Amino acid sequence: MRAGFPVFRHGDVLATSFTATLKERHGDAVERIPTPQRLVDWLAVNGLAVESCTTAQLELARELRESIHAAATAAAAQDPLPVTAVQVINERSIQGRASAILTPEGERQWRLGSGSCVEDALSVIAADAISIIAGERSGRLALCASSTCRAAFFDTSQSRTRKWCDMNTCGNRQKKARFIAGQRNRSGLSE
Repeated sequence: MRAGFPVFRHGDVLATSFTATLKERHGDAVERIPTPQRLVDWLAVNGLAVESCTTAQLELARELRESIHAAATAAAAQDPLPVTAVQVINERSIQGRASAILTPEGERQWRLGSGSCVEDALSVIAADAISIIAGERSGRLALCASSTCRAAFFDTSQSRTRKWCDMNTCGNRQKKARFIAGQRNRSGLSE
C-alpha cells in the first residue's frame, strides 16, 4: 500500500470492513481513506477495482460509510434504524451497475459496470450492508467493547460472543491494559 497512510484492516464482511476505514471514532480518529486515490486502493484490495475516483465520489463513499455505521450500530443495539442512514444505503444500492458472477473455483466475484466506477463499487458495499443489517446472513451485529472504538462488526464466531472488532488491535489493547493494572495491583500489595 501507499507509504504514509494507515494500513487497511481486512475482514470477512465487506460492509463492516468498509466502516473500519474510520477507526477510533470515540478517541483519536484514524481516517484510512483520506484521499480519492486511497479509496481506489481500498476498493482494489477488496475485489472492487475501479479506474479512478473524484473528490465528490470520495464524499459519497464516506456518506455511505457513516450511514452503514449508524444503521449497523442501531441494529446491534436493537434500536430503530436511522431513517436518513437507511435512505443513503438504499440510494447507493440502486445506483450501481454491479453484477455477481461465479468464478470457475465456485466463488462469488463482483463485476462492476463498464468503466468500473466508484458508484458501482458502492452499490456492492451497500447491498452487503443490507444483507447483514436485515439479518440475512449467519452471524450477529455487535459493537466493539473498546470505549474509544465502538465499531460495529459482524460476529460470525461459533458462540456469537466476540467482544472486539479486531483482536489484534482493540482486543490486545484491552488485554494489555488489564495486565498492566493487575501488575500495579500486585506490586501495590507487595510493598
